[in-house]
Amino acid sequence: MKKILCIGEALIDMICTDKGKLLSDGQNFLKKPGGAPTNVAAAIAALGGQVELAAKVGADPFGKHLVDVMKSFGVSDKWIMKDKDHFTTLAFVSLMEHGERDFYFNRGADGYLSRTDIESIDLDDVSVIHFGSATAFLPGPLQAAYTGLLQRALEKSIFISFDPNYRHLLFHDNIQSFIDQSWNFLRSCHFFKVSDEEAMLLTGAFSVHAAAGILLKKTNAVFAITLGKEGTMLGYNGLTEIIPSIPVKPVDTTGAGDAFVGAMLYQLNAYTVTEMKTLPADTWKRIVANANKAGARTCEYLGAMEAFKHLSSDIFK
Repeated sequence: MKKILCIGEALIDMICTDKGKLLSDGQNFLKKPGGAPTNVAAAIAALGGQVELAAKVGADPFGKHLVDVMKSFGVSDKWIMKDKDHFTTLAFVSLMEHGERDFYFNRGADGYLSRTDIESIDLDDVSVIHFGSATAFLPGPLQAAYTGLLQRALEKSIFISFDPNYRHLLFHDNIQSFIDQSWNFLRSCHFFKVSDEEAMLLTGAFSVHAAAGILLKKTNAVFAITLGKEGTMLGYNGLTEIIPSIPVKPVDTTGAGDAFVGAMLYQLNAYTVTEMKTLPADTWKRIVANANKAGARTCEYLGAMEAFKHLSSDIFK
């Protein structure tokens, strides 16, 4: 079986342990490794998949910690670069009521992963590439690395997965740029996952169902719109269907969407690219139902990486 490659930010989440308080009011913080594509890679490895992460961290204790954690899960660190000139990116996170989050980014090394850094990645051993970076659409080297890898993936007919991971804090002054760049990936990928809010943002629709209709018309991808406790809307072959979620009492929703994507890609990697493009609806429904289980399991623990320690393919049985 070939490898899955994830690209994007690797960072440290500084989680405020004063639950229910805004970051401005928090006093106590706990260090946790994170970053959306980093989480996806860890989830894939926890489930038993072969995965590499293309990312950049600082040559500092936080960067070392990120590399060590990835290696502990079995994620290859071959393409995790260390930057001597920039600190590891930090994301301060406050857990609000019902597991929702308040964010603040202190961006560093992740944005400096360049096209040159990843040009030598051998894509002949890669069957799936996942683009899931919240920061890759910001100006800078990572943006060029991201779009350059997309072009290489298209040229080699590699299965492409996309998760926009919109963060209002990053794009509140230039939302249209985020939307335009996202559509470049939506039109190119074979599978994408968006939240209900992202689906409406990207389409301009005022309901999830209307947004799904636009996505069905304007993309050729199979897609999943996550609906929280209501489940996941699967879009496939011109139709949509809601796959029920698994009831849980959420402790922290951090990483739940990434666990969902990781579980999707772990399962899809059992097929060839040609087979993945022609999977029947029932197979997609089963894959999404299993991914819902992974996302739900993640909500039961504080911090994504801690949750992934409890992930295994046994949950699919």
